[in-house]
Amino acid sequence: MTPPDAAEVGKRAAAEAATALIESGMVIGLGTGSTVAFVLDLLARRIHKEGLTVAGVPTSLYTEERARALGIPLTDLDPVRALDLAIDGADEIETRTFSIIKGLGGALLREKIVAFSAQRFVVVADESKLVPQLGVRVPVPVEIVRFAHAATARRIEQLGGRAVLRLKAGGEPFVTDNGNFIYDVYALGPIADPARLERDIAAIPGVVESGLFTLGVASVFVGYASGTARMLRAPA
Repeated sequence: MTPPDAAEVGKRAAAEAATALIESGMVIGLGTGSTVAFVLDLLARRIHKEGLTVAGVPTSLYTEERARALGIPLTDLDPVRALDLAIDGADEIETRTFSIIKGLGGALLREKIVAFSAQRFVVVADESKLVPQLGVRVPVPVEIVRFAHAATARRIEQLGGRAVLRLKAGGEPFVTDNGNFIYDVYALGPIADPARLERDIAAIPGVVESGLFTLGVASVFVGYASGTARMLRAPA
């Protein structure tokens, strides 16, 4: 059997630490991505072994299907006044401000809606996701309506960077769960002011949402290759 690599060990450690926050009676936002996959497995185990009573709100069709397969009860966000907790991953985490980049998996819009509907939003990640400034390693994903999408992308490029339409393996455009396209914006980093860039991108007609999350992260659970995890609290 091939031993897990350091990143996988870290992801699982972070997921274990965050899943321990879940209590019976909670309604939980369930994120999308490789680290959250561990959260789903661990949550399902607690439900079956401990009799934990919870309901989850998934951020993607993939997470919904996986949660149902694991026996995790699901609900919709609309009838819920506020989620008790939302757990999601990140593609980059700025250590100084806890601003993050999400969306390489394509679920950024639903992820942001769920995160902002939670009383507490926590991020799980292995240590490789920590950066001093955003945009150093990954592009900023931007979800765009299909109508005149290339024109919208050109407007985004006026803010800096290079916008590239995300394609699937066969060469056709990637389509989000919401029926939109995604442009990945490269060469924006290091991003000096993520909050301002988030606002500037959002102001462009045709933009649905960006993968910049600059508000709302309460804490980050970072997992390490040693199998340990550390909770980082949001800056005051």
